[in-house]
Amino acid sequence: MVNMDRSNGHITTTQYSISDLIFAEYNPRELTKDQHQDLKDSITRFGLVDPLIVNTHKERKNVLVGGHQRLRIAKELGYKSVSCVEVELTPEKERELNIRLNKNTGQWDWDALANHFDVGELLEWGFSEQELGWNKAPADDDWAQYFEEKGDTSGVDDRHQITFVLNEPEMETLKSKLQELDKNKNKAIMMLL
Repeated sequence: MVNMDRSNGHITTTQYSISDLIFAEYNPRELTKDQHQDLKDSITRFGLVDPLIVNTHKERKNVLVGGHQRLRIAKELGYKSVSCVEVELTPEKERELNIRLNKNTGQWDWDALANHFDVGELLEWGFSEQELGWNKAPADDDWAQYFEEKGDTSGVDDRHQITFVLNEPEMETLKSKLQELDKNKNKAIMMLL
């Protein structure tokens, strides 16, 4: 059972007290601190506009199927109740839907993002510079062309200084790679970039 009229796609939501909802014990999703803050900023700015999904099956009554991170943030923000879409699913189907809700997502149309959105806005709204294609080093053979395009050929010489900030495991990996490629240190550095 899903509270949805299949003839017109209308979804009915029901208000649930936050204290009545139960986090699914198997939920595999997590957020980094930055992702958590981005979602919190979004909910603060726009409210909880995406309803949570809760199971009404007799074996799984009030178990959250989708929206675990939004519920955590709603609690932080002092919400007392949230809108939920009710589904009646067996435990097996509940687990499947949980994964599908998080896995079955689309991908970005990078041309549309570039043509219709400001980079500053995208960064403010949660994109990272890496996602937008920044900080990518040119391939080995492209360094000279890279500096020529920038109008600066001073970087194309025999010596370069690069500063790395690494934790201990990353430092060990760097040392190992440099030792493996000791005969061609330039290639080793390019591989690390």
